[in-house]
Amino acid sequence: MRLFGPDADDFDALVEEFSWSVPEYFNIADAVCDRHSGSDIAAESVAIYTVSATGSERYTYRQLHELANQLANLLETLGVQRGDRVAIVLPQCVETAIGHIAAHKIAAVSLPLSVLFGVEALQHRLGDSSARIVITDSLHADRIRSLSASLPALEHIVVTDALKSADYDATQSAGLNLIDLWPALAAQSNNFETVRTRANDPACLIYTSGTTGPPKGALIAHRSMIGNLTGFELSLNLFPQPDDVFFTPADWAWTGGLFDGLLPTLFYGMPVLGHDYRKFDPVRFLELLQEYRVTCGFFPPTALKMVRTVPDIKGRFDLRLRAIMSAGEMLGEELLLWAEDELGVVINEMYGQTEQNYMVGNCAAIMPPKPGSMGKAYPGHRLEVMLSDGSFASTGETGEFVAHREDAVHFLGYWQQPAATQKKYTGDWFHTGDVGYRDEDGYLWFMGRADDVITSAGYRIGPGEIEDCIMKHPAVLQVAAVGVPDPEGIRGDIVKAFIVLKPESTASQELAADIKRAVREQLSAHEYPREIEFIDTLPMTTTGKVRRIELRERG
Repeated sequence: MRLFGPDADDFDALVEEFSWSVPEYFNIADAVCDRHSGSDIAAESVAIYTVSATGSERYTYRQLHELANQLANLLETLGVQRGDRVAIVLPQCVETAIGHIAAHKIAAVSLPLSVLFGVEALQHRLGDSSARIVITDSLHADRIRSLSASLPALEHIVVTDALKSADYDATQSAGLNLIDLWPALAAQSNNFETVRTRANDPACLIYTSGTTGPPKGALIAHRSMIGNLTGFELSLNLFPQPDDVFFTPADWAWTGGLFDGLLPTLFYGMPVLGHDYRKFDPVRFLELLQEYRVTCGFFPPTALKMVRTVPDIKGRFDLRLRAIMSAGEMLGEELLLWAEDELGVVINEMYGQTEQNYMVGNCAAIMPPKPGSMGKAYPGHRLEVMLSDGSFASTGETGEFVAHREDAVHFLGYWQQPAATQKKYTGDWFHTGDVGYRDEDGYLWFMGRADDVITSAGYRIGPGEIEDCIMKHPAVLQVAAVGVPDPEGIRGDIVKAFIVLKPESTASQELAADIKRAVREQLSAHEYPREIEFIDTLPMTTTGKVRRIELRERG
């Protein structure tokens, strides 16, 4: 099942002709797993390749289906009911996939949580969601056990690696039921009839990355799976194609990894590669692309910037890439040109949010990209530029991006926060908090978060253009530009750039002056960074976005 045929050649025509067809009843587990098991050919196809420190495995769609059925039976045995939250604290592994699928099978709500979360982050999300059960490894089980007193709703911890009897006894005495996953699965039937759910029923609770405040839980409906498909197909140049293999270094615990990677790839019955790592290694990443003959992927800008440091990629690696999608931060013209030269692919930049994903993007196969633009609204999605008075902006006029709520991908609301949900709307339009404009050809241009736009001497300056310019300097690996108070008290704010240099470069006043001069000459006198600070690393959220609020506070 695909929405657009392989002979599609007119992006605007697809938008004009498309309309959503969302059935009354729909379940993600059935869409990404169950329906493939009915055909012997599809059932024996590879669903997931997994790579970890202990080795590699491959799982067919039949195996994925049977494992998910066993886990669904186990969850029901443990008393998990419709609507209960099932937390999954795991890396890219088969247990993550079957955890989500099994939760959907029983009409529970899956709760993806990153393995990078510390104790406080886990405590907030598990406590706020009132999760009854956690599926995790022994390392995180220990952390969660330490929080048990503050998590009264938590009853079970299902551990994916071997348990020690001492651990089991200690947890039982702490009031938690600790379960060894694989022996428990072996005792369950591999038959299970997926619960019938309405398309609008809740399926997943994903906490926003919290770049500017405490994370809120965005409740995602089963229909959101359908809502992601127009963007997924087009951002990967009419996915799927024969022999496609998908991979993303993005954590399957956030929207980008889960709904822009794992689940839609499984929906189309194609193989997805999962790699269990805690720290991104650009050389290992390229090795995996080569070894598994990866053709498509979601590669966030942060990862691409690190891959860019690897010398002679074309000479060292035999890559089969045909389509790359990128999102999360502004990509910039420099990275686009580098990828076309070194990776042999025109990157399709995409834009979306946890609350309303895969709204906007490119499709280089049928639409000429404009370097620096995030593309056009994908079929089925409506995005406008709104001014502060609630009217829509004219061509070229800057305002806030707003998305229409009548959309298959639109979220159900923030978990137990109706007031916070309501504040996000003007009528039927959802406020994204992002600022930009639409050009004369209908392409959308991202300037930054509303609170990231810098006001200096009466000018409104988007950090993206400055960062893109600085990235062109041969000494620069990463950069983030923010507004900080003008020490002279004249301009309001001034632009300050925090820069991570390439390993072979050395920070100096001369280098800072050279970078300032380049921006002044290539952009304008009011946009160049009056201050530059060289730092070792940029502060990031777990989803790979720069925490600009932290940089602003640092000043």
